Amino acid sequence: MTENFVRKRLTQIRMQKNISEYKMSLDLGHSKSYIQSISSGRAMPSMGEFLYMCEYLGVTPEQFFAEDIQNPVQLEKALQTLKKLDSEDLELIIDLAERLSK
Repeated sequence: MTENFVRKRLTQIRMQKNISEYKMSLDLGHSKSYIQSISSGRAMPSMGEFLYMCEYLGVTPEQFFAEDIQNPVQLEKALQTLKKLDSEDLELIIDLAERLSK
């Protein structure tokens, strides 16, 4: 993983959530250009700041770094919904997902 991946992934997830760099910067308690400086490669967040960003964006660090997950925001939402289903409904969803992925 490179710094370039972190910048691109942050931008991808932020855009999926329809959050501007400006808004995210201010919501995280930084200057209005903080996220833009990360996206452009002028800065990198500290580990603590990165974890806070993941929480803010609603993804786990694992989902953030999983290159095979194209839509981590939607995946997290789906997982939260799936946790509420009983076994029978969950099996139906698994069958449907397997059928759609073929």
